[in-house]
Amino acid sequence: MRIFLLYGSNHLDIPRMQAFGAVESMSDRICIHSKSKISVELSAVNLLSCCTRCGFGCNGGIPGMAWDYWKYEGIVTGGSNETHTGCQPYPFPKCNHHSSKKSYPPCESHYYATPECHKTCQDDYRKPYKKDKFYGKTSYNVASEEISIMKEILLNGPVEGGFYVYEDFLHYKSGVYKHITGSYLGSHAIRILGWGIEHNHIPYWLCANSWNDQWGDHGYFKILRGTNECGIESIISAGLPKLHH
Repeated sequence: MRIFLLYGSNHLDIPRMQAFGAVESMSDRICIHSKSKISVELSAVNLLSCCTRCGFGCNGGIPGMAWDYWKYEGIVTGGSNETHTGCQPYPFPKCNHHSSKKSYPPCESHYYATPECHKTCQDDYRKPYKKDKFYGKTSYNVASEEISIMKEILLNGPVEGGFYVYEDFLHYKSGVYKHITGSYLGSHAIRILGWGIEHNHIPYWLCANSWNDQWGDHGYFKILRGTNECGIESIISAGLPKLHH
């Protein structure tokens, strides 16, 4: 599965298709495996602009390659466009993505150009680029089995997953998503945080999307678990962090 950019480009579509699903999972794992001693936000723009083998930059990427890049090249820190924290913060502002709320401006209708790879930090950041990097110790794919994915999350933290997106997913609000109607739009990378069973006995994966906090259930969604709904269990990428920094 290749992760492609959905229409309606914004800072939530572009790298968060591939890069944000990966760096947010990596950041979580650094915190978990350091027993909360290290809390960082890894830079999505550093990954999408510098990892040439990861795929298509702002037009998506290939699952797993981001984790290999973390292991061999390292990724610097970087917060959102709004917080402007870290070595390389995200350059694009938030926009309104498939939401009736209008707190953010409309998203651009065209693809953003992938930013150039810069091996420097923003001017007011005190740490040098190379010394700001965090590395993975391992990079691997998790077996496409429900129990294997559950075990991986339980032992090591959130994982990156990918799935096929249809029109009805854009309008998700709550409950457990299962594709019913609408055209195929592309593929999407997200972060799988955990699992559960809905009150009507429907099993689900709990996932963090990257289309801002006004989409879905405050930026999160549940998707049917155990049946490979929309390919959600097909390609699961993960890795363990190097903690000496």
